[in-house]
Amino acid sequence: MGTEEDKQLIIETLKAKKTKTKFYLRDFNKMFPERRPREVSKLVNGMVTEGILEYWSSGSTTMIGLKGAGVQHEAEDREE
Repeated sequence: MGTEEDKQLIIETLKAKKTKTKFYLRDFNKMFPERRPREVSKLVNGMVTEGILEYWSSGSTTMIGLKGAGVQHEAEDREE
């Protein structure tokens, strides 16, 4: 698979999840079992840099999700 196909797989997989919007890096590793974790990490980090994905931190845990998706974004939209 090429990089663009990999990105599309990640986007489609995350959009298909209705109840969960944030994921651990290990969840992305499961999408690409044939790849080394470092390769998947580079792909995900590149998508964050491009603005497709974003990091979310609880202070002790860092998770990744689609930019603009999730409960915290819905709450911010209502405040405006």
